[in-house]
Order: sequence, then C-alpha cells, then structure tokens
Amino acid sequence: MQNIAVELANITKAFGENTVLRGIDLELHAGQVTVLMGANGAGKSTLVKVLCGVHSANGGTIKLYGQAFSPTTPSEAIRAGVVTVHQSINDGVIPDLDVASNLMLDHLARPGSGFFLNKKKNFAEARKIAAAMALDVDVTQLVSELGLADRQLVAIARAMAHEPKLLILDEPTSSLSAVEAKRLFVLLDRLRASGVAILYISHRMSDIRRIADRIVSMRDGKISGVFEDAPLDYEGAVKAMLGHSMTNANIQIPQAGVTVMQLKNIVLREGAVPFSLDLHANEVVAITGLVGSGKTDLADILFGLSNPCAGEMILKGEAYAPRSQGKAIEAGVFLCPKDRASNAVIPDFDITKNITVPFVAQHSKFSFINFRSERKAAQRTISDLGIICQSDADDIASLSGGNQQKVMVGRWLAEDSDLLVLDEPFQGVDIKARRDIGEKIRNTALGRATAVMVSEMDEALEIADRIIVMNDQTVVGDHRNENIDLKLVLTQVVGQQNKTTGSTEYAN
Repeated sequence: MQNIAVELANITKAFGENTVLRGIDLELHAGQVTVLMGANGAGKSTLVKVLCGVHSANGGTIKLYGQAFSPTTPSEAIRAGVVTVHQSINDGVIPDLDVASNLMLDHLARPGSGFFLNKKKNFAEARKIAAAMALDVDVTQLVSELGLADRQLVAIARAMAHEPKLLILDEPTSSLSAVEAKRLFVLLDRLRASGVAILYISHRMSDIRRIADRIVSMRDGKISGVFEDAPLDYEGAVKAMLGHSMTNANIQIPQAGVTVMQLKNIVLREGAVPFSLDLHANEVVAITGLVGSGKTDLADILFGLSNPCAGEMILKGEAYAPRSQGKAIEAGVFLCPKDRASNAVIPDFDITKNITVPFVAQHSKFSFINFRSERKAAQRTISDLGIICQSDADDIASLSGGNQQKVMVGRWLAEDSDLLVLDEPFQGVDIKARRDIGEKIRNTALGRATAVMVSEMDEALEIADRIIVMNDQTVVGDHRNENIDLKLVLTQVVGQQNKTTGSTEYAN
C-alpha cells in the first residue's frame, strides 16, 4: 500500500444551519494524483479550505503523514507543507507587486529573513524558481501587466517553491494554452515521482485522462465514489458526482434568421490574415481555438474594448464601430467576459446588484431605482439558471465559483440583445453547471445572434449550431454541427498534424 500523506476521518463543516461537509473520509497518497470532481455546492471548495487553513472543521480529524494536522491559517498550512493554488488567480498573486516579489513573498515573510530587501539576490532567486517552472517572464515586471495565463503560471510557480508535501490545484489549466498545460503536466509528473501527494480539482476530461491516478467524486458534502482501478471509469465518476447518468446533448439546428452582424475583411492584429464572418439571428455559433488564436481579440472588438487593424463591422445593416462598452450595450451587443474574478464579479455587490448593474436604467424611473424590479429580474435569473443561494440578497462572494459564473452569464441573459458574445462561459464550472448554462443560452437564442468562445471541443459540440475555428488570429474553419468531421476540426484548431504519428493533438 502506498504511503498515506493525508488522512481525513469524518470531517464535518457547517456555516450556520447550512451543513456543507457531512462526514468526509478520504486518504491522499504520496506520489499519486487524486482528481476531485463534484458539482457546484458539493463541498469541494470548503474541503480544500479546511485543508489549507482558511476554515476550521467542526468535527473529525486530519493527519499529515501520521501527525495531527489542524491548521488555523493558510500560512500555518504552508509551513506544514500543504500548498494550494486556488481557482481565482488573484488569490495566488498580488498584482501590484513584481513577479520576483510574488515568487519570493512567502520566503521574505519568514522570521529571520532580515529587515532590508536585497533586490539583486531576490531577483536571482526568483529567476531560479521561474526557470524550474520554465516560466518565461521578466521577474522585474509587475504581475498586473502580465496576461491571464502568465499570472496563473506565476501563482503555480509560487506554490511549487514551497516544496510541498501536499499540493492542491483548483482548475489550474482553465487559463492556460495547450503548450502551457503540457509544461504544467510535466512538472506534476516530476513532483509525483518525487513523492508529493497532489489533489487536482478539474472537470476537464483532457486533464483527467492525462494526469489522474485515481478519481474521487463528491456529492452533497459526501464522498460519493472512488475510482482507482485501471482503466479509470470516467463515466462512473460523473454518475457518482451527479447521482445520475449524463445524457448526451441533442442539438436541433434551427433555421438561421437574418444576418445580425457582418464582419468584412477584419484584421485583428498587424500581419494577421483578413477574414469575413456572418452571424445570424437564432443560431448559436461556437468560436473555438487554442489560447492566443484570436477568440478573445474578436470578442473585444465586438464589444468596443479595442478596434480591428482593418476591416469593417456591420450591425443590422448599419456600420458598427462602438467607441466604448456603453455604446456597444446601447447598440444591443453584450459581452460576458472571461476571468470573472478580474473582469466581471463586483465583490462589494450582492447577487441582485451583480445581475442588474449594466441595466440600471431599465430598473429606474425619474432617477430612482426600482428595487422591486431589480429583485424580480435577479430572482428570475436565479430560478432559470439554478443558482444555489439563500436569497438574491446574498453576497456574491458567498457563492461557489460555478454559481458565480452562472450569475455572470445570467447578467447578460437577463435583458434582450441583438448579439450576445460569451467568452469562455464554462470556465471553472462542473459538467452539470455547464449543461445548465448551455441549455439556457440555447433556449433564449431565438431572435438574437449568439457567439460563444470556447477552448474545449466538447463544449463547442454541446452548444453550437455552427463551429468556427480560429488559429493565428484568423478564421480557418466553418462547420455546421451535424455529422461533423472532428478530425478536420481538430487539425484546424492546432494548425498542423503531428508529424510523427500523423494524428492531431488537442488539449485545452
């Protein structure tokens, strides 16, 4: 039997009358990757926060290599060797500090590290950590100036610097390109071989197939299944997570309506190949491609966040060049951005205000806000998307990550639009929540054009009437989601075939 790194016995946790963990019994083994799956509200995040010292358990015991372990703060857990990379990137980095300070922060905070900062030494040590992670960034640069993927890699590199006994990763590849994800997996292979226990929270099948030694499913605050016999039973794990089998999505492609948005000879960046694209009423178009393919750049120009280098946009027969997001919204173009923590969630607002904030005018009369109208819109969104909360007045921060994502998508579904653009709306949500969000998007698509930017091919296949493939800042494929040639689509996604095997590789 493998060495038990962490042993949890009958762990319980409640917040008031809400019992979240209901007697968790779980062993995590050294030198093994355990993938944890669970629907929103299953208790995954609470379990992680108990392990990393954010919350204290109400009952039960935890042992770390046979010794009692009950951290009361994250720093105490880190000192014991339990290190966590949270799903929210801003929980793992400090944007206003440079990369070196972020990588060395925990070391500098230790007693005896000295009062004065030796910047030269600090930068040198930070470069060693970055090199070990194959992190190609300037360590003197502010983290706030980095892209989302690089910020995620800095957070992961900071965790690795602690030489953890237990490493907890919460959806670590959600912001990473295929190349960056492969780099992470190679590093995890090395950690696993050195005897580190790894708890990996993900619902991405490409991740799970690549990295999992075993799968643990959670449902309603309990462990509902443990799968460790090869080959791993992915379908069984999903069934244990949901309590029932997941039915396949059944796409009924509607009759395309009028052309809502025409893109003519658009150039996203200098040197990119121009492309043209029409988006029609009634249809849901999935725009897929690897990180950096141009999906988010396209979303940004549609919503007035940036301008194309060349080309023109025509909205409902008229020239369209919004000077701001406000002008885009006035024109009937909405965008649900990716990275909800930085670009979407307003932490100081409750659920109602987070849903209605872009549309205050629709809930006002003579400059007075109609709070009843706001709450009615919020309650409708909560019901339609199955958002798990106590009431519409709950703080947005009290929701799980998946339910926060539902709020963000629900914000832009709460009002009618001519073109709805959703950039990675399934980022960081479980399979059930993904289906809930996808079903709501499709059920409300009549009369508008809908463009959904996705990185995972199964997400595109589940939601789209048409799949557009982007690569190198241009459109390289346009496919009706019916008897689709998946091999051709994936070849277009990566841009080339594997020269050794002749097959197409695709991840994230």
